[in-house]
This record gives sequence, C-alpha cells and structure tokens, in this order.
Amino acid sequence: MLCGVVSTSFSSILPRNKQPSLSFHSKSISCSLPGALVESKATNVAEPLLLNAVRGLDVERPPVWLMRQAGRYMKSYQAICERHPSFRERSENVDLVVEISLQPWKVFQPDGVILFSDILTPLSGMNIPFDIVKGKGPVIFDPVYSAGQVDQVREFVPEESVPYVGEALSILRKEVDNKAAVLGFVGAPFTLASYVVEGGSSKHFSKIKRLAFSEPKILHSLLQKFTTSMARYIQYQADNGAQAVQIFDSWATELSPVDFEQFSLPYLKQIINTVKKSHPELPLILYASGSGGLLERIAATGVDVVSLDWTVDMADGRRRLGPNVAIQGNVDPGVLFGAKELITDRIYDTVRKAGVGKHILNLGHGIVVGTPEENVAHFFEVAKGVRY
Repeated sequence: MLCGVVSTSFSSILPRNKQPSLSFHSKSISCSLPGALVESKATNVAEPLLLNAVRGLDVERPPVWLMRQAGRYMKSYQAICERHPSFRERSENVDLVVEISLQPWKVFQPDGVILFSDILTPLSGMNIPFDIVKGKGPVIFDPVYSAGQVDQVREFVPEESVPYVGEALSILRKEVDNKAAVLGFVGAPFTLASYVVEGGSSKHFSKIKRLAFSEPKILHSLLQKFTTSMARYIQYQADNGAQAVQIFDSWATELSPVDFEQFSLPYLKQIINTVKKSHPELPLILYASGSGGLLERIAATGVDVVSLDWTVDMADGRRRLGPNVAIQGNVDPGVLFGAKELITDRIYDTVRKAGVGKHILNLGHGIVVGTPEENVAHFFEVAKGVRY
C-alpha cells in the first residue's frame, strides 16, 4: 500500500506510552493500492467512529473493539456467572444481557459494543433444542441429518422467539448514546448447519461432510432455511438498534474452495443481498476463522467488512481484498498474554499494515479465557492513542 500526504506534513512521534508509532497530522491523506485511489471524505461527527471508518470517511484513528470483549476473562463477568451459572439464562435474560454487554464499555470504552449472545440462540425458535454446557460447549439434543428432520426445522421469527434480543439492543443504544456503535451478530448458514448436523462442536466435521457429499439436497434444504432465517434476524437486530452486524462463518473454512462456493458462498450472498435491499446503509462484517485461502471469495459476498484472523498478514489481506472493502483485525489473541511492549508493537504493526482508513482494529479471534484483564486494558489504551 502506498500512502501519500496531500498539502500537509507527515511526522513520526512518540505517543503517551513512549512506544514508537507513526502519526499523521494532516488535513487530507490519500492512500492507494496499485491502480486504485482511496479518497478521504468528510467525517460525519454525528455518527460513531466505527461507522465513519467503515464508510471510508476521514477518521483520526482506527476504531477498536474486541471479539469476546464481554466474557470470562473479566472478574465482573465471573461474578455474574457465580450467581447465574446457566449460559442460556445469561444470554436470554434482558437485564443480564444488557449488564454483560456493557461491562467492557464501562471499563474500556471500546468503539463497538457488541450484544452478549450466541450464534445458536435462534435454534430453539427453529424447533432445534439445544443447550450450552459448561466445559463442553454447544449440545444439540437431536442432530439433524435426514430430510424428515429438515422438514421439521421452522424458519425463524425473531419477534416471537427472541424478543429479549430486540429489547436488549434498544436499551444498549440508549445506554451507549452513539458514543460507540452497537453491534449485533448472527451465525452463517454453513456454520449453524455444522453444529446442528454434528450435534455440537467438531474436530473433523465428518458428519456434515458426509451429508454434503452423499445427500447434498438435504444439506441445501437446511442451509436455505438458515439463510432465510438469518437474513430476517439481521433485519430484526437492525430495526431494534444494531448499527452494524457481524456474520460468523467460523467453520466455512473447513471446506475446500470449490465446496465453499457450493455450500457457503451462495447463501452468504443471499443474506447480504436481502439485507441490503431493506437496510442499504447497515454495515455487514464477515468473519471466518482461517480464511486466508478464501479471502477473494469472501469479498465476493458483497460484505462491507472482512474480518481477518491472525494467520493472514494484514498487508497481504489489504492488498488481496482491494480498496473497496473495509478490513477488521487482526492481532493474535495470544499476544494479550505477552508483555505490554509486545502488545503495543503488534498494535502499531497491524495499523501500519492496514493503512489509513477503512480499518477496524480487533483481534484475529475472540479473547482467550485467562487473558489478563490489565493487558486488555492496555490494548485499548494504546489503540485509542494511535493517530493516523
């Protein structure tokens, strides 16, 4: 990426924490990829920083939030878990959802406040009983593998099945008061189908691959139901306060590129096209773990932001995705176990490689259990002190 300064100066400074960083002081900065020009646009001061960055407006720094920023590494969350040991209770009770979602906001002031929930939350409303068991993870009580079982899967009506999600999002919008963007999220069709067919988490994904390659019509029928349902769920979240929505296709990278094009890509495109018709200004973020071999295909979904995991070099990701797609990420979550100097260096390296604008600083995956809370605080402090 080539960055040039227009009618201004470029300087290297030391921020408050004394770690070396690049800072741009300018009225206008242009960055371009070979053969393309990214023009800075006037900032909309009424909108949260994250939305301005995604839309390519002129921002002074990349916005920052972290996947799983509300969770088990926080002592305040652990205290709630002691009082409410059931994950489903914590994620399906309006007061608890709001309290947990706001915990990192009150401590770190991230630029994105994401709803505390789970990608499997819609399953009960689709006639797929499940639970999330401590120490084991998701458990699907009746795994789906036959045409008859797929017929029994209902399309999701969020207003009826998860009214607490809409209520929690509305409260979060009022609490955050546009000082940050409120984020919703959903699971992608193939990832949801993987859990439902496998019966929970999986190492080899043998059951869903057996279904895909021996009974593809059954899998496509299931995927279509999830597609229609998740498009509706995104619209519902947006209507109730979500200012951006992240789609998690965590297991799509278990597919080869040719199979991704058959079992994931068309359904992602359908979701995005449907949502854009009703909510054209809603930023959609797509995350798939281990997506380095699929970046160009992921961009082809029409998503606004591609979230990179840490196995992709940020500069390579930016180059491959081009100037029209915003990027998110992608510091290795394990770095948060390291020294503060290392955390600082990785933040600057990531921001430098991402270039100016259209970048949301984040991890390449969720915060790991046991991460020192003070290191998360340091991450946010340094990230919010960065200047282009």
